[in-house]
Amino acid sequence: MATRIRLQRHGKKGKPFFHIVVADQRSKRDGRLIQKLGIYNPNTNPATIEIDFDSAVNWVLKGAQPSDTARAILSYKGVMMKKHLLAGVAKGAFDEDEAEKRFAAWMSGKEKKITDKVAQLEKVKIETAKAKLKAEKAVKEEKAKVIALKNSELKEELEAATNENENASEQTEGEEIEATETSTEETATTNDAEEVVEENTEAAATEDAPAVEEPAAEEAEEEKEEVEEAPVKEVAEAKTEEATTENEITEEVVEETQTEETVEENPSQKEESVEEKEAEANEENTEEETVDEESTIDTKVENTEESNTEEEKKSEEA
Repeated sequence: MATRIRLQRHGKKGKPFFHIVVADQRSKRDGRLIQKLGIYNPNTNPATIEIDFDSAVNWVLKGAQPSDTARAILSYKGVMMKKHLLAGVAKGAFDEDEAEKRFAAWMSGKEKKITDKVAQLEKVKIETAKAKLKAEKAVKEEKAKVIALKNSELKEELEAATNENENASEQTEGEEIEATETSTEETATTNDAEEVVEENTEAAATEDAPAVEEPAAEEAEEEKEEVEEAPVKEVAEAKTEEATTENEITEEVVEETQTEETVEENPSQKEESVEEKEAEANEENTEEETVDEESTIDTKVENTEESNTEEEKKSEEA
């Protein structure tokens, strides 16, 4: 039967990895196999290859035909080079020691290439990272410049606004100072005018003062006399009223004694005397009422006179 060395697919969609297997040519891709030689993962850089070297060389020497991808993998790992050297030994071109020396030299060269490639890839990776950082820094610097320009514009606008406010405040302060100066000048002129008017009025008042002071002094003396006479009058009136009441009481007592004597003599006269007493008491009550009314009228008149005099004084002083 014809055997082949080929790849058997595994892994998920978009990220496959392969098994390197020896299988019958007639079997399906992922079907029955004879032996698994290793794995191949193309998702890494460089690709990951793990292979059983001796069994792969044995199957190649037996005549197993590798597929194109499997041949490239076997050549990369040195299987095909080993087969070529063993064929030379079989033909007698050189011995096994020479074959091993040549194979070792080839493998060292291959490994050097692989390490150089890995180093180059690392270098490229580092350079790309540096370029990325540099680009990010450039973008940040541009953003910082834009922000600085905006801030400078805002500062200029703020400075212009502050300058305008300062100028406006200075103008308002100057206007206020001018207004205060004008107001002080006006007040000074008005005060000077008022002083002149006061001096003129004082001069006129000093000229008219002797003529006005004499009647004012006379009026003050008259008021003092009236004030002194008022309580004296009140005291005299009270004394006269007390004297009249005492005389009336004595007269009543005398009349009662007389009436009692007459009553004892004549009962008819007693009745007449009682009526007379009642009439006299009524007359006395009416007299007292009239006296009280007169006294109240006198006090009202005195109060009105005092108020009039006070108003006249105030009007004169004004």
